[in-house]
Amino acid sequence: MRVLMISWEYPPHVVGGLGKHVMELAPALVRNGVELHLLTPAWKGGEPYEEIEGVKVYRVQPSPDKDDIHTVAWKTNLRLEEKAQSLWDECDGFDIIHVHDWLTAFAGCALKRTRKTPLLATIHATERGRGRGHLHGEVPEAINSTEWWLTYEAWRVICCSKHMAWEVREYFQVPEDKIDVIPNGISTDRFDRWEGVDLTAFRNMYALPEERIVFYVGRLVHEKGVHILIEAIPHVLARFPAAKFVIAGTGPMAGHLRHRAWELGVSQKVLFTGFIPDEDRDRLFKIADVAVFPSLYEPFGIVALEAMAARCPVVVSEVGGLKEVVRHSETGITVYPDNVESLVWGILHTLEHPEWTRARVENAYREVVEKYNWDRIARMTVRVYRRIIEERRKVEW
Repeated sequence: MRVLMISWEYPPHVVGGLGKHVMELAPALVRNGVELHLLTPAWKGGEPYEEIEGVKVYRVQPSPDKDDIHTVAWKTNLRLEEKAQSLWDECDGFDIIHVHDWLTAFAGCALKRTRKTPLLATIHATERGRGRGHLHGEVPEAINSTEWWLTYEAWRVICCSKHMAWEVREYFQVPEDKIDVIPNGISTDRFDRWEGVDLTAFRNMYALPEERIVFYVGRLVHEKGVHILIEAIPHVLARFPAAKFVIAGTGPMAGHLRHRAWELGVSQKVLFTGFIPDEDRDRLFKIADVAVFPSLYEPFGIVALEAMAARCPVVVSEVGGLKEVVRHSETGITVYPDNVESLVWGILHTLEHPEWTRARVENAYREVVEKYNWDRIARMTVRVYRRIIEERRKVEW
């Protein structure tokens, strides 16, 4: 089967979970017999055409980033659609158009109509979900409307978690039998390579030998709950003074978080790294004593899978997809969202009970290998492709 995938993110431009998902899923689909053509904006350069692990990648120049994100997306989608139309003739058509989130909905819906080809949408997050059920302003309202339109136009909708499937049903009135739940995945290879490697010198860059590292990585935005972690730090240190907090990532809350750490008198025990390369992030997972993700909203939480794949203990908020990925007391610790006291308990429990923690780590690693490997997820996706293709054959259009 021949599939046209359109994604707002693809290397070298990977911002969040969507980009990581597409980057890993695409070659796994090829390994499972799909002829995959991937179309993406060239946000950070890259060749106009190249083949990566069997994936045929096409990049187009995006619209200048001078408008709001909804307008930029719409203008860029005009260029994506134009390129896709030329590819259609060059490649003798496609069996399915597969888009990821609303950012490529405009091109996907246009191609569906002009080429009479089924549209499949993977929804990674929703604007209303990010707003915790609310839409604040004209741009979020426009994004929400586009999300509704995409799920309406799609032949089927893939969601990464049961929670995200609930959001799609609740916010967009999508029938339950139109939704497939297929999780994100993770490869342990990039973490396994550090097994047996002496990371002492690397660790010394972040903490003293006697300190225990509490690690957060992700965007520094309200929905990730990093401010809850900052508020928890004095309480953790009161009982476990050897803790050292390493917070990696960038975002609009960075200045506020640094200032709040100073106000609380704990800035000497908190290291804000800013942006870190992928290799450093992976090594930090390997040396950390606990990875903490106190999100207020998390459709899936691939960072938790990364920690589990690195054999790093996890403490996560019991929200969204995180509570599906991490099973309390079995593969990690889950805590109440937006609750400093609960987060403090989860971190201290992990640091103070190493034997229980090690057991959870091994359970988590085993589950990652068996349940969240990309080939399994690609096979699940291919089954959706085949179902759509078979249904399309029976329909006049």
